Amino acid sequence: MPTTAPRTTTRRSSDLSKHSAEVFAEAEDHPVTVTRRDGEDLVLMSQREAEGRTRLLEFAAQLIGAVVSDDGPLADRMSRAFPWMLALSTEDRATCAQDLVDAARASFSTDQPHRVLSELTSWRETATAIAAGLGQADLEWLDDDDDDTVVERP
Repeated sequence: MPTTAPRTTTRRSSDLSKHSAEVFAEAEDHPVTVTRRDGEDLVLMSQREAEGRTRLLEFAAQLIGAVVSDDGPLADRMSRAFPWMLALSTEDRATCAQDLVDAARASFSTDQPHRVLSELTSWRETATAIAAGLGQADLEWLDDDDDDTVVERP
């Protein structure tokens, strides 16, 4: 499977003192490798980036546990790892499980944690709204062009 190398910049440690604003601006956008003559290279990144990577690893551990098990359909195994999925319909659980696996593969292969994390958040928030009883009311879809003209759901 092809992978995309993560975007990084390499800077010397002396750049931190001479051009700190520039190095920090780069680190807000993507990780910066800081090379040192007297020690191991360091990586400077934003807190958001570091937290995203941590959340991705936590999700990966849960996902791998669910995927490698052979105890029932994928949606059932995923529901055990992510109990909030139980608020979804059976059909939506299956869709959610596949969407999360697909998003995880995309995130892992492109080193873009936000892809799977946004998918995970979207599904979890949907399940939370359903569990709270939202979305159960019959809705009337109105035509934007005509006042109060009821139309079929888009």
